[in-house]
Amino acid sequence: MYPTRTKGVAYVTFKEKEVAENVVRKKHCLAEKVGPAQLTVSHFGEKVFSSVHAVLDLSVFRSQVRLENVVMDLKREISTLGFSPLGANGRISVQGSFLAIKKLKELLLLKVSSLLEKNRSGQSPRGSMQRSSHSLKSLGSSIPETLRSGESLVLDTDVFLYLKNKSGFYESTLKKFHVQCQERVDGDITTVCIKNVQDRSQPNKAKQVKELIEKYSHALSFELRKETFILEGKEHREKRNIKLACEQVSSRCLQVLVNFYETHIDVIGSSSDIYLFKKEVMKLTRQKVR
Repeated sequence: MYPTRTKGVAYVTFKEKEVAENVVRKKHCLAEKVGPAQLTVSHFGEKVFSSVHAVLDLSVFRSQVRLENVVMDLKREISTLGFSPLGANGRISVQGSFLAIKKLKELLLLKVSSLLEKNRSGQSPRGSMQRSSHSLKSLGSSIPETLRSGESLVLDTDVFLYLKNKSGFYESTLKKFHVQCQERVDGDITTVCIKNVQDRSQPNKAKQVKELIEKYSHALSFELRKETFILEGKEHREKRNIKLACEQVSSRCLQVLVNFYETHIDVIGSSSDIYLFKKEVMKLTRQKVR
């Protein structure tokens, strides 16, 4: 499919996953008459965009760490990212490849999880860095008292929702190890608190479950993509058509998670599933797939 809304980018849909994987693994060059230029081939949504821009709001961490140290740590961890000067309001612009921005998000989530562990054990969080839509104090206090002695981890909300509602791994793991989980969704971040409910002679069960969920969600974060249908600003009839189309297609695409909100609809799944989902929705609403 070419042209697309991104200059210099074309999309190719394969009937078989194995063929697509083989194509991605190999190196490709353009035809000789064009010149010996290398052709970049990658999974949909992963390396398509050469540059992504994001804004970090680090102001919520002023009481815990020096923001300058946070920025220095980020630069050291991901050297390929470009950072603007840190603003007086605690905001900083970051620019880099899609994968670098994705790595930054994962790093910040891990730092949040680490801080929660330190707060729970009474250690000083000085020198840590993290990102949340609320202060660290509120994050710590959001953990139920009955689960404070257990294990806690922080996940990307989109990954968590897919993990819980579509994979089957989450619920089966809780039942297998006889643990109790309590979740708190807070914007882009979800905090999961895990505690044993049986067999107290094996206190490491909660820790085992935490490690399993972390490993599984990490793998999902590389596989999943998200497409968003914007409803805000559209006429009532157009909003209704998009919602109905998403509902109809979701009944057939069982591996895709669809979350309906007042202003938008998020669709989460693999690259190929998301592309096909959007194609079907656009067909039903008589719009052109971009």
